[in-house]
Order: sequence, then C-alpha cells, then structure tokens
Amino acid sequence: MTYAIIGCGAISKNHIAAALNTGLEIVALCDIVDKGMPALLEMMPEAQRAKVRCYADYKEMLSELHPDLVAIATGSGVKTAIALDCIAAGANLIIEKPIALSLRDADAIIDAARAKGVQVCVCHQNRMNPSVQAIRQAVDEGRFGRMLHGSARILWNRNRAYYDAAKWRGTWKSDGGTLMNQCIHSIDILRWLMGNEVKQVFAYTDRQIHDYIEAEDIGVAVVKFANGAYATIEGTVNVYPRNLEESLTLLGETGTVQAGGKSLNVIGTWNFADRDDSAEMLEKFGENPPAVPGLGHTRIYEDMIDAIQTGRAPCVSAEDGRRAIELILAIYQSAATGLPVDLPLKEGATIDYAGRFDQ
Repeated sequence: MTYAIIGCGAISKNHIAAALNTGLEIVALCDIVDKGMPALLEMMPEAQRAKVRCYADYKEMLSELHPDLVAIATGSGVKTAIALDCIAAGANLIIEKPIALSLRDADAIIDAARAKGVQVCVCHQNRMNPSVQAIRQAVDEGRFGRMLHGSARILWNRNRAYYDAAKWRGTWKSDGGTLMNQCIHSIDILRWLMGNEVKQVFAYTDRQIHDYIEAEDIGVAVVKFANGAYATIEGTVNVYPRNLEESLTLLGETGTVQAGGKSLNVIGTWNFADRDDSAEMLEKFGENPPAVPGLGHTRIYEDMIDAIQTGRAPCVSAEDGRRAIELILAIYQSAATGLPVDLPLKEGATIDYAGRFDQ
C-alpha cells in the first residue's frame, strides 16, 4: 500500500514512524517548506529513503503518484481543501485532529468520502492506548451499569514560544483555542466512553493571560448526555510552569474508573461490583510506560490499513471526528451566548467567534 504525507511539521515524525512500523511503502513527503523533510528522510532505511519523492505542491504529488493512503498533518485551517482534493484523487485519508474547524467542512469530507468509496480516519490516537481500550471494554461489557457522571481535566502549559512557533496557533480562522487544540483528545474520549449522544451543554470560556492569541486559554463546561449521565470538562493552558495533569474519571452505578498520566495511559482507580480485578489492572496500568515515538499513531495506522483492506469503518471514523468538534463548537456557542446549547448542531465554526475576546 503506497503512502504519502502532506505536512512535515513536528507531529509528522509520529506519522512516519507509524508508516514504517506498519510496512507502508512511503512514496512522498509534501510541504510548502522543506525544513522538516530531512529529519523525516533520516528516519527511513537508506534503500527506502532513495525511493521517496519530495513535493511542495500536493496536487502535483497526487496526480503523479496516486498514493493509496495519505496522511494530512498540516495546520488545522487548511485541511479541508486538501482532504477534498485527496478524496477526489481516490486516496484514503488519515487526518490529524481536528477533522476540520467547522461542521460544514466536516460534513463535506464525510459526504465526499462516502460518494468516492474511500476511508477517512481522524487521528485521535489516545483512543488506542491499552488503558483506554480496557476502559472501553468495561463500558461495552456493561460493567459500569448505568453511567452517572464523568469528568475530563486537561491542565497544561503553553507559553508564548509555543504560539510564536506557528502563527496559525490560537487563531479563530486556523486553530481555535485550548479546547480545540490541546483538549480535543480527552473530549473525544469522554464522549466516546459516556454514550456519544449529547443532549445539552453549558459552558464558560475565557482568554485570561494569553493576550497575544485570539481564542480561549481556558474552558469549563457541563455536559448532559441523552442517557441521563452528566460530565464536566475543564481545560486550560495557563498552568505554571509546566503541564500538570490530564485525567479522566467515569462514575457508573456499579463501577468507578480514574485514568491519568501523560495521555490517560495510567489507571489509578478501577473498582467494579461484578468482580474484583483492581489489583490486576493497577499493576498492569499503574505507571507511565516508556515513551515510544509513534506508538499511538501506529495503532491508528494498523487499524486503518485493516479497514481499507476489509471495507469496514476505521475505529476513529470521520463521523467520530465530527462528534468531537461538534461538542467543542457547542461549548463555544454556549460560552458566547451565556445560554445552554442543545445538540445535535447542524452548523458552527471557530471563525464564528472571531474578535470575541477583543471587545
């Protein structure tokens, strides 16, 4: 299966590691600037490196090479046009989160992929963590009983150097704020584990100390699910001086789980009424595993390759990616209006909130 990547910034190393780990035939690297390409080429065996072509124009790459699978790892604001061109060329896609910055664009990608018969996966790779998969299995087995309450806390630091490194970061047109960028993985997992169907959201967002960006640096929300469960979301990049925690708590009538660590890969609490396997789970997931570049991405790639070969939907589909941004856009709408927002949403975009914190 031939593979190309569009966008050779920092996250692209995880994608190339995943492509190498899964045996894909890497045929092209593409970026409007080439400064990230040498490091990606160095990751490859010499024989493979010699076969890779480098492009500045992704349309030229698509027309000349017709890759089977393309990863889009560009800035958030330009993904939709690239995705639609890739789909039109018959390529299957792995899109770095978020899938898009508007529901209209997400729907356009979903509709185009369906019409063309190609697969689209959104890279919410933390879903593939063994700890998160274990929690999902407990949900599927009904071990929580009636789901009651959950929470996602993302207490991180992002300083000026981070935003200055890429001018699109923190802008409404091309990024959104901490909820859309830093917190989206945990928001996606919270929704996925608690029942997916959200009924209503009420939220506050603010730009407290990052006056050099446009969007929020803190967001807090209360979520009501259609199944009667409630959840809270707390996300910020205002923690001094470094990241403090990322945690997830799920409370059911017959089960309680709490996960944390660098990417929800540490389980600190595991209690269920049906059987006592707490000691086993805490031993298995009780500490952060060694950092392995591209590990979560590799599992996404393994699943996507199988999905393409078998015709089934990938584990994180384009529709899943839409659900994640829908919840965040509902939070933005509630915070801007001061009112609860009912879901589902038919429309919404980050650009709708341009200038909100400048008034």
